[in-house]
Amino acid sequence: MLIAFPTACFIHTVFDYVGEISMAMGPSMLPTLNMAGDILLIERLPGWRDRVRVGDLVVFVSPANPARRATKRVLGQPGDTLCVDPTKDKLAYVQIPRGHVWLQGDNYTNSTDSRIHGPIPQAMLRGRVLACLWPSPRTLSSNTEIIPGHFTDN
Repeated sequence: MLIAFPTACFIHTVFDYVGEISMAMGPSMLPTLNMAGDILLIERLPGWRDRVRVGDLVVFVSPANPARRATKRVLGQPGDTLCVDPTKDKLAYVQIPRGHVWLQGDNYTNSTDSRIHGPIPQAMLRGRVLACLWPSPRTLSSNTEIIPGHFTDN
């Protein structure tokens, strides 16, 4: 019993302040992540939230079900203006408020994300995805291209 407590404290500290291993599954991040499930390496080192950039994958608490975590791509940071859904006939834009991010799945047609929930508070983010460990080991860097411009509602 004496050994179990220090081990539990060590594991808790590592998972809360260094990183963790987490599974992501489902269709919303296809083709980046496997629908049947990928095991991901999640960063939680001090200051990780300051290193989150547009294009990064993050794990966050689901606004629809706080007992569940989800993985999505950051498409907007505080102060950014984005088109909510460019597939709609009437375009709507949103400015991301301070302390929030805009998250979307890579599988645009099959993702419940900020288009439904709106901007997600940064406090709900649980970590930044660094790599896929299994079944296909690889780093997961940003693949988003930023296109600056002025947008108007037509």
